[in-house]
Amino acid sequence: TASSDNRETIFDVVARTAEQCFMPLTVGGGVRQVADIRKLLLAGADKVSINTAAVKDPDFVAEAADKFGNQCIVVAIDAKKVSGAGEADRWEIFTHGGREKTGIDAVEFARKMVDRGAGEILLTSMDRDGTKAGYDIALTRAIADAVRAPVIASGGVGTLDHMVEGIRDGHAGAVLAASIFHFGTYTIAEAKAHMARAGLPMRLDSPVQRA
Repeated sequence: TASSDNRETIFDVVARTAEQCFMPLTVGGGVRQVADIRKLLLAGADKVSINTAAVKDPDFVAEAADKFGNQCIVVAIDAKKVSGAGEADRWEIFTHGGREKTGIDAVEFARKMVDRGAGEILLTSMDRDGTKAGYDIALTRAIADAVRAPVIASGGVGTLDHMVEGIRDGHAGAVLAASIFHFGTYTIAEAKAHMARAGLPMRLDSPVQRA
């Protein structure tokens, strides 16, 4: 998290990655001004993710979308559940890698960001991140149902069924997983095939038999 470490995004790393990455590339971390977005796009990023800067200045998102188009502006939301037992579900925005609370309601913030021009919401449940217990489906569904832009569910994947649940039950437009791929538990091909067998639309390299 470049914001928490007060580091600039390393543009040459982005450029070298883009040379080897033949899929849409989203880059975030330390994006604070329009010049940062321009540099990332010129370096080869297809989309730029904004997190802390969007919380500090929501109009920054509007300015970025106006200059570059909302198709390449992603707002990353890190949320934690703050409602107690017996209360209506409520989630709050956290920044700096989930360490700093803001008091901002996550659902309302997502609406505001899409109204400002965000083309996608990258939604991470800080409660589930790293647990391998599955996405926070209630959080994902609450935000996906509240906005007209695609929501990418993140945080908590431990099985391929969790990815199916993110789409089917959480109403996400896409799902993100990290450790299950980084450590070789599953491959991307296995994940796509599993989701296709569950009846979810999926672009595959070869036909898959549905269960």
